[in-house]
Amino acid sequence: MRKHIKNNVSWVGYIDWELETFHGDDYSIMNGSSQNAYLIEEEKTVLIDTVWIPHRFEFVENLEKEIDLNKIDFIVANHAECDHSGSLTALMEKIPNTPIYCTATAVKFIEGQYGKRGWNFHVVKTGDSVEIGNGKKLIFVEMKMLHWPDSMATYLTEDNILFSNDAFGQHFAVAELFNDKADQHLLYKEAIKYYTNILNPFSMMLTKKLDELAKLNLPIDIIAPSHGAIWRDNPMQIVEKYAEWAKAYQEDQITVAYDTMWEGTQKIAHKIAYEISKQSPNTVVKVFNIAKADKNEIMTEVFKSKAIAVGSPTVSNSILSSVAGWIEFAKQLKFKNKKAGVFGCYGWSGESVKILQEKLKDAGFNVIPENIRSLWNPEETDFEKIPEFVTSLLA
Repeated sequence: MRKHIKNNVSWVGYIDWELETFHGDDYSIMNGSSQNAYLIEEEKTVLIDTVWIPHRFEFVENLEKEIDLNKIDFIVANHAECDHSGSLTALMEKIPNTPIYCTATAVKFIEGQYGKRGWNFHVVKTGDSVEIGNGKKLIFVEMKMLHWPDSMATYLTEDNILFSNDAFGQHFAVAELFNDKADQHLLYKEAIKYYTNILNPFSMMLTKKLDELAKLNLPIDIIAPSHGAIWRDNPMQIVEKYAEWAKAYQEDQITVAYDTMWEGTQKIAHKIAYEISKQSPNTVVKVFNIAKADKNEIMTEVFKSKAIAVGSPTVSNSILSSVAGWIEFAKQLKFKNKKAGVFGCYGWSGESVKILQEKLKDAGFNVIPENIRSLWNPEETDFEKIPEFVTSLLA
């Protein structure tokens, strides 16, 4: 079912209300999502992207109800990942000779996933364009590493729509499609979560790409991403947020993340949180048990934080596997300019504090020397170290 976007541009995607995870189980979905595909009907008819493999037959069937598929002059594949290209196999069985415009890398990635099927690829790069009639054209802009090497965006002149693919999106189901119709709190919550967990590792490249887009001097009235709400009300607000988030973003916040075996490490975590609020009442404090909380939600709070405190007891001369995996994920996200302090209990060998410090340094955090290392259950002498520890985190 199509939904009108502007003039001769329609949304023909799929709203995925039941989706709970993405990228396997690596990304949690709390408020549904969407795979946005778009149909442009000028003198030439253009399909921009498709939807995920599980919905490919429904997508093609719905599209056939809207238009004669043979009237599609060409398809734009902004990105080869299967949540965007997944319906191409079913669609191209119907219209096998239809040209597909994409980057050279996208050709390799599409054929790598679906095999070499003899499709009619047209390779484009930044600045290339194609006329679609009525004085309008599509301009292609490579978006390498946002978030795959093949990614690009497509700009529609006259209507001033930027089809931005994975940039500026959210995993968020919005039946009304547009940002001004969405719950604003959830919209920005999902937007920053999406940025943190998918795009933050590429922040340096994002900054350069935003500068490049600005130099193209394209007027933008609508930003139409491949997931979530379409930005029509002040669309540049999300571009401004991305520019802010890309610069080692932090707020006046500290996140405490830990796992515990027999509640000793948990007690230290809670005392640290209390002491932060005592020393700096305006600082937001977030506390998470890593084993129980959603990792993407925690990482979003880490992204917003100027410092973190991470705790684990010692187990088998190491740290709990939940914490080890969590730190490895933090390393992937390439956080910048954030402090970290560590704490933990032990019974006999006591290596957890040193291991946590080493792993967090390796993950890019500025680790303070102060730590809380408690034999068995923490006592007053351990708690007395917390004020100095917190002062160093806040400094």
